[in-house]
Amino acid sequence: MYLRTTKRQNKDGSIVEYYQLAETRWDPIQRRPTAHIIYNFGRANTLDREALLRLAQSISRVCQGGLDVPPEVSPPGEAIDIEWARPLGVVHVARALWEELGIGEVLRGLEPRGLRRAPHELALFTMVANRLAEPLSKLACYEYWRTERAYLPEAAALTLDHLYFALDFLDTHIEAIEREIFFRTADLFRADVDLIFWDTTSVYFEVDDEDTECETKRDTTLPPLRKRGYHKEGRGNQPQVVVGLALTRDGLPVRSWVFPGNTVDVTTVAHVKESLRGWKLGRAIFVGDAGMDSEANRQALAKGLGRYILAMPVGKLTEVQEEVLGRPGRFRPVHASLEVKEVVVGEGEAPAP
Repeated sequence: MYLRTTKRQNKDGSIVEYYQLAETRWDPIQRRPTAHIIYNFGRANTLDREALLRLAQSISRVCQGGLDVPPEVSPPGEAIDIEWARPLGVVHVARALWEELGIGEVLRGLEPRGLRRAPHELALFTMVANRLAEPLSKLACYEYWRTERAYLPEAAALTLDHLYFALDFLDTHIEAIEREIFFRTADLFRADVDLIFWDTTSVYFEVDDEDTECETKRDTTLPPLRKRGYHKEGRGNQPQVVVGLALTRDGLPVRSWVFPGNTVDVTTVAHVKESLRGWKLGRAIFVGDAGMDSEANRQALAKGLGRYILAMPVGKLTEVQEEVLGRPGRFRPVHASLEVKEVVVGEGEAPAP
């Protein structure tokens, strides 16, 4: 049984509220549970609240072990003062996934040992949880999100410097972190890594000038990143960076890259293949779009028994026009907007060099 509240609107627009004692019963005719009214207490604004409280106290006396309902308990309808309330769900789920995927273990294993161990793993988790729950800047994440918007007490002692130092730590170990986490998640989800999909996008910055100074990273000189180039969303000529991402056929991230903003897609392929050389992905097939096609790329992808699939407009290659379109045979639909026809051009797969 439960206390049921119903409302009715009068002709003058006012709302009248009623209290009822009800229980849920199965209706064999309607074949669904329905509310059965046991007693009507009447209108809420004329209800004897003290009588209702005495009823609750009398019920509590027959409960096993007793149930104290002190007189000072706020009667029904009165407001409850809440000191504070913070969401827990997103942070709780994020922490569970963080550990199940092995991200926390990998990061903690790379943190420097010692009494003054920096909380890089905690700072990185805090920023990730913030992006999942309420994406804010690093400054806003430090100033109020981790202490006022979410229940994350272990992060209360983090400083703004901790967040920025954690990003430096991530950048320093990014290759090892991405490789280790990829193989952990690939094993966890039994992911197929026979296809590697590759594409890039651009991210612009609200700044006036390009970067001009090179950066030294682990004894390597890197070119300036924020450069003007072709923006894929047509946002003008603002300084930008090019972000590349490799995925499995199931959408599992393999690894990410950041290139200078004036990088052309076609020039990224050789760099990506070289970066994944030590990952031992086996006979994975590289899949790219028309922006990755060039004679140099096709040669680079074919080296070492490499295999690749490059999508491109039908009229771009002479072989496609002459051999594929001119060859008899019907296209087979594989999707609402995609039809395929297999035609082997030349001798098929190129022999090993």
